[in-house]
Amino acid sequence: MNPKRKSGSRPASRSSVSSRLPGAFAAVSVVLTSLALLLLAFGRADGATDSLVWSKEERAVLASMRLSTLPAPPPDPSNAVADKPDAVALGKRLFMDVRLSRNGAVSCASCHAPDHQFQDGLPVGKGIGLGKRRTMPVAASAYSPFFFWDGRKDSQWSQALGPMEDAVEHGGNRVQFAHVVQTHYQREYESLFGILPNVQGLPANASPLGSADEKQAWARMTSEQRDAVNRVFANLGKAIAAYERTMTYGESRFDRYVDAVLADDRTGEQTLSTQEVRGLHLFIGKAQCATCHNGPLLSDQAFHNTGVPARDPAHPDPGRAPATTRARSDEFNCLGRYSDAPPQGCQELNFMATDDPGMEGAFKTPSLRNVALRAPYMHAGQFASLDAVVQHYVRSPAAVVGHSELARSDSEHTVRRPIRLTEAEMQDVVAFLKTLSGPVVERATR
Repeated sequence: MNPKRKSGSRPASRSSVSSRLPGAFAAVSVVLTSLALLLLAFGRADGATDSLVWSKEERAVLASMRLSTLPAPPPDPSNAVADKPDAVALGKRLFMDVRLSRNGAVSCASCHAPDHQFQDGLPVGKGIGLGKRRTMPVAASAYSPFFFWDGRKDSQWSQALGPMEDAVEHGGNRVQFAHVVQTHYQREYESLFGILPNVQGLPANASPLGSADEKQAWARMTSEQRDAVNRVFANLGKAIAAYERTMTYGESRFDRYVDAVLADDRTGEQTLSTQEVRGLHLFIGKAQCATCHNGPLLSDQAFHNTGVPARDPAHPDPGRAPATTRARSDEFNCLGRYSDAPPQGCQELNFMATDDPGMEGAFKTPSLRNVALRAPYMHAGQFASLDAVVQHYVRSPAAVVGHSELARSDSEHTVRRPIRLTEAEMQDVVAFLKTLSGPVVERATR
């Protein structure tokens, strides 16, 4: 991990994954940090792999990247039904329900398609209209402390609410959704959350967001009615989050290879080709990929500016910086009245920095699990192929917004050295990235 990265959290929580996982795994993550930096500073500068023998330090890094080291998702104190099977069942139905949209044609699954790695393969999301950013995968998102590319939401359930009222995604409104619950889900809802408020006397459409008519209808409702609708809306998100928490990644060829390496199983090591192994050596060493893409999910869950070009140069995306204020003021955040967490249970939000200049133009580090199946790449689909992504990191252009963390050959950089790879080495890294593909599976709940 990069010791000078800005995650938007207090120093003790800079490694956001570590802070949300059990102690033993957090300890492994700390070891990974030290070893990854050691490899970056003193690793094999030439990426040589003639002997295909891994050093003790490299084996430790590989061990920490295995999917089998991933524990169960961390608890979400803000969602009391997060791990209840009945909530998972309800959430799955809601996830697929097109009635939770303005036009009756868009569901969560429209962009997070179960038959397409729970994403859509488009440069930017497409619901009722076109969005401005790439659809993020759902699998293993429960391990993240912040959601969306800019981290403007601090829980899965709060994240689920955003697209439902977004004008270009579902385009619906929270009173509409309360009517859907009363008509189609009242029994399931009440078994989890208690008596459903009677919404029959409320307008068909109302929300503090949305059209002028919807805002006016919302303003005419009593404070008690608005609070009741908000609670139903929040509970919809909590059920959807319970379902999303079950989605995770299955084993890849990379995981089987590492198991073989650690067992000194020479036959099993043939799971990867010589080129793929060369790419892995580069990944954790000379190419510096493991600086941010580490741990079993191959993500530090932090935010980085890596100089990705703007999709719309006339209106460059500011990334994480303004999102911290949005997360802090969100009525559905961990500290809000619709959260089930006590204030002390909201450490990520409590210690989130809102004035970090390093977050200008920064975006979330995505998991590289199944990355070969998720083109196009980056936060707005700027690159069509993995080859283009690797070439970008080698070129290391200046950032459009803020300052890139990548070192450039023509500038001073105290933390990272420029990423200098030959064309053949870039192809090796891409070959390795293709070994990270595996199934998306649903984790069993008790």
